[in-house]
Amino acid sequence: MRIHRHRPRAWAAAVFLAVASLAATTFGAPAGAADRIGAGADIKPGSEDDGADCAVPDPGALTANAKLPDPFTKLNGTRIATVSDWRCRRAEIKKLAERFVYGEKHTKPASVTGSVSRTGITVNVTDQGRSSSFAAKVELPSGTGPFPAVVVLGGFGADTATIKASGAAVISYDPLAVGREGTPRNNKQGAFYSVYGSQSSTGLLMAWAWGASRIIDVIEQSGGGILKADAVGVTGCSRYGKGAFAVGAFDQRIALTMPIESGTAGAPIFRGVPGEGGAQPLSSAYSEQPWLGDAFGSFTGNPATLPVDTHEIVGMVAPRGLFIMENPHIDWLAPSPEAWRRWAERRSTKRSARGATSATGPTSRTATTAPSGPSGRPPCSRTSRSSCSRRATLPA
Repeated sequence: MRIHRHRPRAWAAAVFLAVASLAATTFGAPAGAADRIGAGADIKPGSEDDGADCAVPDPGALTANAKLPDPFTKLNGTRIATVSDWRCRRAEIKKLAERFVYGEKHTKPASVTGSVSRTGITVNVTDQGRSSSFAAKVELPSGTGPFPAVVVLGGFGADTATIKASGAAVISYDPLAVGREGTPRNNKQGAFYSVYGSQSSTGLLMAWAWGASRIIDVIEQSGGGILKADAVGVTGCSRYGKGAFAVGAFDQRIALTMPIESGTAGAPIFRGVPGEGGAQPLSSAYSEQPWLGDAFGSFTGNPATLPVDTHEIVGMVAPRGLFIMENPHIDWLAPSPEAWRRWAERRSTKRSARGATSATGPTSRTATTAPSGPSGRPPCSRTSRSSCSRRATLPA
C-alpha cells in the first residue's frame, strides 16, 4: 500500500519563500559593517571551498569533552575576532569533519565534463587515472529561464511541486549511482568509489556530496543558458536529508540547504544523541549503511571525544541559507516534543551563545521548523529504503 505523506502547510509556504529567494543569491551586509563580528557578509556562491589554501594544523591528541566545541576557537586555542577569520576557521572544521566524521570528499577531479539539457544532466569524471559517469533528471518550471535549481536527492520526500511553483528547476539526483547502499565498508560501490577505490574510508554521505558538486561543475561549464550555477539549492528527506545537509555544508556554491527529517548523522548534534530517547543510536546509524566515514566507528560509544560536532558543520553553511525541517512526532526523525520544549525554555538564557552564532552572519538566514501537531506520517529512515519508498510518495 502507498501512503501519501502529509506535509504541514507551513512547510510548503516556507519552502516556497526559501526557494524563491534563490533568484537573489547576494546578501548585503549592513552599511559600515565590513569586518565586524556579528555583521552579515556579502554572499554570492562562487567556489566549492574558498578555504582550500588555509593551513590546518593537526588537532593533536583527542580528549573527552562533554560540552560542544566552541565553533569560534581555532585549533591553536585562539578565538576568531573578525568575519574574515571565519574563512580559515571554517577550513579547520571542514578538515576535522572529513577526518573524523565523513571521510575525505576529494577536491575537484582532473577532468569533469558533461551536458545540460532541458530534461537532464550528464556527468563524466576522470581523476587519478580512473573514470566514472552518472546522470540526473531535470524538470523545468514555466518560463524561459535561465532558472535557479534545487538538487533533490533520492526522489522522495521533497515538495517538488512547490519548488517548481516558486520558479526553480528540479534536478532529480540519484545518489545511489554515486555511492550505493547495501555494500560493505570494504567494498563500496558507485561512481565515487570507481574513481577513489572500493575500500575508500569515505562514507556514502560525503560521496553523495561529491556527486552533487560535480553536477554543479557541469552546470557552470554549460554557460548558464538553462540553469543558473550561482543559484542552486539542495534538499532531501531522511537518509537523503543527511545527504542534503552534507552537500550544503561542503560546497559553498550551494545557496540554500534544506534537509528534511535528517535524524542521526544529519543535523542533530552527535553529543546529544545518547541522551535523546527518540534518536537513532549512533552505533545504529553507523552500521545501518556506510553513510558515515569509517573513522566515525571509534566514536559511536563515546561522541564526547569527537573534536568536532554537528553545530560546527551547521556553521560551515553560514552565511548561506539553511532551512532545517524536522518531525519530532516520529522516532528517529528529530528530537522529541519534550526535547523541543526543554530547548525553548533554555533559549532565552542563551543570549551569549546566540551572539556568538551571529559572528559569521548565519542567524538571519537559518531556520528550523517542526510540525505543530502529530502528523501521522510513516518514518522514512528506520527501515530499508525500499520499504520506505513503498510507504511514501511525493506530494502531488
